[in-house]
Amino acid sequence: VQLVESGGGSGQAGGSLRLSCIASGYTYSSCCMGWFRQSPGKEREGVAAIDTDGSTSYADSVKGRFTISKDNGKKTLYLQMSSLNAEDTAMYYCAARRSCYDAYEYWGQGTQVTVS
Repeated sequence: VQLVESGGGSGQAGGSLRLSCIASGYTYSSCCMGWFRQSPGKEREGVAAIDTDGSTSYADSVKGRFTISKDNGKKTLYLQMSSLNAEDTAMYYCAARRSCYDAYEYWGQGTQVTVS
């Protein structure tokens, strides 16, 4: 199983970025997916998650600003980020698990987002 993120980079406060995560090696549509982030000196935190039925959940810190979605045909997970602020600066990781009740099993290598 491979997850490859892209779309990170530098953004201005108040701006937008969209992250993508392309998956391969398993039945993508049957997996629960999520985005996590980690800043230097901080623990990794869950940002957003999407279940197999399309239901979503968000961390309070990004609710109303970030949107998680997926395209099963393209085996791609997205994170649309808007109204960015400096606290969104982090390495962002996508993750997958075969059951929504289990821990995440598969992780991407991460993509850096820097907001100035």
